[in-house]
Amino acid sequence: MSTSTRILELLGLLHSRRHWGGQELAHRLGVSRRTLRRDVEALRELGYPVLTARGTGGGYQLGAGVVLPPLVLNEDEAAAAVLGLADVATGSHPVSADAAISAMAKLVQVLPARIRGRVGSLVNVAGERSSNGATIPDVSALTTIALACRDSDTVEFGYESERSQRATRTVQPHRVVSVEHRLYLVAWDLGRGDWRTFRIDRVSMPRRTGKRFAPRSLPLADPVEFVRSQLGAVPARYRVRATVWAPADQVRARIAHYGVVDPRSEGECTVEIAVESLDWVAFALCALDAPFVVHGPADAVAHMRAWSDRLARASAADEHGP
Repeated sequence: MSTSTRILELLGLLHSRRHWGGQELAHRLGVSRRTLRRDVEALRELGYPVLTARGTGGGYQLGAGVVLPPLVLNEDEAAAAVLGLADVATGSHPVSADAAISAMAKLVQVLPARIRGRVGSLVNVAGERSSNGATIPDVSALTTIALACRDSDTVEFGYESERSQRATRTVQPHRVVSVEHRLYLVAWDLGRGDWRTFRIDRVSMPRRTGKRFAPRSLPLADPVEFVRSQLGAVPARYRVRATVWAPADQVRARIAHYGVVDPRSEGECTVEIAVESLDWVAFALCALDAPFVVHGPADAVAHMRAWSDRLARASAADEHGP
């Protein structure tokens, strides 16, 4: 392996994990500790801030940069790259949201503080241009959580759900996933002693505690399916099920944050919406401007029939009334 190839591999390893022991890192590269030290110095000369910890448990890790990494990016380009990755991470593009989150975490952690601050101030401006509300209000928070998932590092953060006031949660993060154009953290909640999902846009001031943990196995193998199952378990007075004859992407764009949409064919999908008001779900389905059938529950079917009768009378009424 050439020196340049080996240095690039070293850089990739430092990006992939928070901390490496010197012996383990040298073994992975197939070199001596002395050669490893030379390669680390070569990275530092290129502008990468590789930190060294000595003594028991010592090793190497990639620190926050004092200069831009040698990607030939100026400040504007670096900020644009992070914002672009943040947009892709919402899952609103036909590329991997997981890859975007991973790439964004790697880039943000080595950016100088002034550029990280600049990205934070710009993200809200960029978010206002989104047509479906799929925005990331805090890039630094997402990066912190993504890196904690990578390193199996316990995290504390403030969280406020629709049904409870803000409280501090301590979790063992498992995975960040994109479902219905929203980002969710799947984690083992230490306070509840169970798996939980958290909307990333409701997480505030996440902090890595440095307490490592052995990763657990999710109840479902697929994290996306697990999040979908949790969304389906949200308490609600009614859980309305319907078939809509329209492309799933088109339906998601209208009701993405209020229900789960599953495609059945190119022009057909099923919808499940958890609501307190049947009037609201009737309005939402009618506003789709597509044929649909409500399958249940019985109250929802009866409510739609009542709407149908009311609209039929309204269309038949003359100027003197019904």
